[in-house]
Amino acid sequence: MADADRKNACQLCADAIARGEPLSWFDQLYANGDVATIPWANLEPNPNLVSWNSDSKFNFDGRLCLKVGCGLGDDCEYISSCGGVVTGFDISPTAIEWCQRRVPNSDVEYLVQNVLEVPQEWARKYEFVLESYTLQVLPPDIRQQAIAALADCVADDGTLLVICRARQEAAPKGQMPWPITRRELESFGNEGLTLIQLEEFRDNETPPVHRFRAEFQRV
Repeated sequence: MADADRKNACQLCADAIARGEPLSWFDQLYANGDVATIPWANLEPNPNLVSWNSDSKFNFDGRLCLKVGCGLGDDCEYISSCGGVVTGFDISPTAIEWCQRRVPNSDVEYLVQNVLEVPQEWARKYEFVLESYTLQVLPPDIRQQAIAALADCVADDGTLLVICRARQEAAPKGQMPWPITRRELESFGNEGLTLIQLEEFRDNETPPVHRFRAEFQRV
């Protein structure tokens, strides 16, 4: 992504926060119709999801799966291709419309939904929940609310996989996307989930990005 495009996303976010509407900028970003200006849209499944699945041999067959902040749907379609019964949601109606146009005969259920207002009927429903790159674009002051909401969606014996930018506790918060600390990740434990595995690594982007990949389970 060009620096100008990344700065545009950051400015849309800053303007939305200044208006007191910290989630309103997502639809503005998608509405311009240009994939190149969307920081997380690579039109392929997240490689850190694919490698985790390859290593873990996770059995998606017939399992109810939820993708948080589904964007243009590539992770949803990947999980569906692995046998999962997938619901993908995004706060942006434009993003959901885009998903439906891209894969008109998809088996995925795409929904417009706010991560801070997930339906009560989703409580303890999903056997696999994927959160990749959504928490890090939420302002830190509302992030904990999202963590609680997402944890509540995980079924008994279900798995939550979180993939995000990583930050050491003492490091500056920086600009959006705001990297997440280990302490923030571990706060999923306060919501009834058990940390099974936490990986810290540099990915293959140019330049490499410092990331966490964390697997939780409700046991």
